[in-house]
Amino acid sequence: MSKCKVIAIANQKGGVAKTTTTLNLGAGLVRKGKKVLLIDFDSQADLTTSLGFNKDTIDITIKDVLDKNHREIPFENSLGILTNPEGINLISANKELKALEDYLMSDMNREYVLNDYINKIKSDYDYILIDCQPSLGLLTINALASADSVIIPVQAQFLPLKGMTELIQTVEKVRAVINPRIKFEGVLITLADIKTRLAKATEMKLRSSYGSKLKIYNSVIPIATKVAEATTEGKSIYAYDKSNKAAIAYENFTEEVLKNRERTKPRDTKCR
Repeated sequence: MSKCKVIAIANQKGGVAKTTTTLNLGAGLVRKGKKVLLIDFDSQADLTTSLGFNKDTIDITIKDVLDKNHREIPFENSLGILTNPEGINLISANKELKALEDYLMSDMNREYVLNDYINKIKSDYDYILIDCQPSLGLLTINALASADSVIIPVQAQFLPLKGMTELIQTVEKVRAVINPRIKFEGVLITLADIKTRLAKATEMKLRSSYGSKLKIYNSVIPIATKVAEATTEGKSIYAYDKSNKAAIAYENFTEEVLKNRERTKPRDTKCR
């Protein structure tokens, strides 16, 4: 059995630094010596672009690999996996992923297509991080069906907090019907202008409303123009400016994720 941990990074609302969090958590784990695979599971392919790859010129994407696996066509575990200069492994996406979602709607095994693939490859990794699309559609359900846990990035504003209830309910339904092992890894506050009253009030509201039910990470990711610049350059924030306040926050967040695993992993360290 694999010791791999599969984490979905999910929020049905866009613009909450979901992709940025996937990238920089993945990069942070690689910096800690972990073997990590990032899966771009959004047809917008922002994660692919943010790692410096051209989504329009990649021959094999997650859609192609899932199609082969679903049709039981043999392939090597390394098929479609790209590695950027920082040593981050990625299986990319492009707009064709949307066509796969439409195709799967009539498939009897539609919720488990990604899970079947991950079960094939996860012995090669310590962590697999899935960057989910900003919706609660079939692709996101597949990601949740594959995951051991889910991290929810939430922007430090009141309106995005309202969408958390719907996502929490979806995860609980997936746990009850599809994937009984999935847990809430935690909630990460992102894009926080920590000097403003709004950001401070939002953080307090989040911790008071959900802190007794969900882990709210101590790390708070601040707004930083360097993060946007880094993704434009196809780099993690560590490679672009490791002394930046966002880099320090993401490093602290990575440490929290690692420590949480040490506290919660079963004695035999196997995924369940």
